[in-house]
Amino acid sequence: MLHRKIYQLCTDNREVCVFLRDQQRWIENARMTDIEGDLVTLRYETEEDDEVSAWEEMVRLESIGAISQKLASVPRGQVDLQISDDCPEAEQIHPRSPETDWE
Repeated sequence: MLHRKIYQLCTDNREVCVFLRDQQRWIENARMTDIEGDLVTLRYETEEDDEVSAWEEMVRLESIGAISQKLASVPRGQVDLQISDDCPEAEQIHPRSPETDWE
């Protein structure tokens, strides 16, 4: 099942976090760029001491223990969210006002 999901994520070219169980480490914000046989090519960047490095790593399918991907993000604090007028009323997010009773 995990192998099929890896193939799907590779074709979707989505950013993922990959846990390599043989090295006990996470690779964050990576893209799976190629799958050939049992090798997966990962591309990602790291930042250390004001230096950004780009990496390309080939790992075996069996080494991948887990994969996670960000589904969505919402800024914290008081931010005006953009709402589409075409969106149905039930799916719209309305800003919270102090006079609204939410209980």
